[in-house]
Amino acid sequence: MTRKGARDLIVGLDIGTSKVVAIVGGQTQDGRLEVVGLGSHPSRGMNKGVVVNIEATTQSIRRAVEEAELMAGCRIQSVFAGISGSHVKSFNSQGIVGVSHGEVSPHDVERVVAAARAMAIPADQKVLHVVPQEFIVDGQEGIQEPVGMAGVRLEAKVHMVTGGASAAQNIRRCIEGCGLRLDKLILEQLASSYAVLQPDERELGICLVDIGGGTSDIAVFKNGSIRHTAVIPVAGNQVTNDIAVAFRTPPQSAEDVKLKYGCAQPQLIKSSNEIEVPSVGDRPPRKLSRLTLTEVIRARYLELFQFIRKELHRSDFYDAIAGGVVLTGGSAKVEGVIELAEEVFDLPVRLGVPQNISGLTDVAQNPIYSTAVGLLLYGRQQIQGSPEPDADSLGYWLSRVQTWFKGHF
Repeated sequence: MTRKGARDLIVGLDIGTSKVVAIVGGQTQDGRLEVVGLGSHPSRGMNKGVVVNIEATTQSIRRAVEEAELMAGCRIQSVFAGISGSHVKSFNSQGIVGVSHGEVSPHDVERVVAAARAMAIPADQKVLHVVPQEFIVDGQEGIQEPVGMAGVRLEAKVHMVTGGASAAQNIRRCIEGCGLRLDKLILEQLASSYAVLQPDERELGICLVDIGGGTSDIAVFKNGSIRHTAVIPVAGNQVTNDIAVAFRTPPQSAEDVKLKYGCAQPQLIKSSNEIEVPSVGDRPPRKLSRLTLTEVIRARYLELFQFIRKELHRSDFYDAIAGGVVLTGGSAKVEGVIELAEEVFDLPVRLGVPQNISGLTDVAQNPIYSTAVGLLLYGRQQIQGSPEPDADSLGYWLSRVQTWFKGHF
């Protein structure tokens, strides 16, 4: 967090496989989030959400941050950053404690959440999030705010998210290599949900799919809380690679063709439409059918959506998402993707764009920035409310010791 005049600013840093985005935002008088700075730079050194070259990733972060600083007219000192990748694991846990004095206190809530997170996890994993789903007081389920309620037994159901310790440490090193402080690492699909989902969707049941460059991140919400998360290693870069191979064109040219002419539904394309595709080396460009391009793109998106549907069935959450599916991320913008998703999921599907923000209109209307805006919203909540502790921080362990003493003396 840094300052611009008398207003506190928050910075979200989305370190993706294809791009790094830094967004600077502050709160307006009516409580809305106003985006005042934006920086974006092609990502170098990331693969499927994981750092594979620290120096290249550090340089990409530095360029994006410098651009955001210039636009916002401020000096960025710390960031809320996103994390994703196949190393991310999640599971649901439950804890139970006795209520201290016949009435649930904030201290009791702390103890029961600590009990729920006291799970054995592999040594190469670290806890990223412990998100309470609901509390149970003396058998009464579905309680969101138990403080002040009478009872003798308090239970908590939580959703725990863990990530590779080395992957998280490498992201931290890249950020600190730019002279910045990392406020917190946030699961990217959880951050995106803050930007694009409505409260009634979270309550009814919704599946959020953030389709990025290297990974597609899934988050399922039901009864207002997150219930399941997963990462699919198929995303926009695979579509680009398919185009490059099928049309024998350089990867960057394939990306340009995808953005300009891409479509996932053949019925939306006239068979007579032709596009010019650059060739490899010094060969002249060729004219090819746009319908062929559409068939290549459709095949990969169809595979992705079938993977997601299998994951929802495997985790027994397909029947829980009565609200349907929300697609966001840069690779969700391709024409026809929403219609194809509706065919595969047999559910209503919509495109998720950042909501409840003001300032730069390009950000508010573009799903590319959903994760970065969500990081801002998450950061604002952490600053205004009680911050979620970092399980690796000294403060977390001091609070655990303090909680133990309170419970025994």
